[in-house]
Amino acid sequence: MAKPLVALLSGAGVSTDSGIPDYRGPDGLWRRDPEAEKLVTYEHYMRDPEIRRRSWQMRRESHALRAEPNAAHRAVAELERSGVPVRVITQNVDGLHQRAGMPARKVLELHGSAHGVVCTRCHARGPMRDALARVEAGEDDPPCLGCGGILKSATVMFGERLDPVVLGDAVAISKACQVFLAVGTSLQVHPAAGLTGVAADHGARLIIVNAEPTPYDGIADEVVREPIGTALPRLLRELGRGQDDGT
Repeated sequence: MAKPLVALLSGAGVSTDSGIPDYRGPDGLWRRDPEAEKLVTYEHYMRDPEIRRRSWQMRRESHALRAEPNAAHRAVAELERSGVPVRVITQNVDGLHQRAGMPARKVLELHGSAHGVVCTRCHARGPMRDALARVEAGEDDPPCLGCGGILKSATVMFGERLDPVVLGDAVAISKACQVFLAVGTSLQVHPAAGLTGVAADHGARLIIVNAEPTPYDGIADEVVREPIGTALPRLLRELGRGQDDGT
């Protein structure tokens, strides 16, 4: 008998133990510095060279690119290695699920990756580390080396659409899974949050692990308020044992 598919929607709360702050929590980045949101808003970024300069400095100083996976990331990868079919749908851009051992083809990055850059004119892509090396060398706003266009992080900024192919794959997984865990996400940002309802509507067992209440708590089979670093490994071990027992 095939083992049930487990889908995990991961938000910023999954990476806070790795030293990456969340955005909308009580101490989140947007609450502490509302101006910071402009640095990742497409319209402001494209229009204002000073916003771009500040954005590049923010990336240069960010811990996110140097962060290491934590217990939650490792637990997800361990479940996948045990033979349970696992798919990760992540709102995070830090690449820590892959760093922990999840195969890249089993991770859908809804909001792109902070480890790459893309040209807004010719759409050429390259490594973030190369662009940051140019910033370190004194370029305030490094242009595309191919066409001179504006470079940006290969992440989905506010005001940009999600990649329709990635989103379509995420919807398909949400419809097909038997267990759907929403972990460390406020479930307030759509369309990502709506995947939770899609999974529940298609019969998945819905588990929400988050410090704060979410709009989907009322339809969840289980809501966990414990710290993610301990709660998620325990939940995934229980899921793994249940599938070994055929339950």
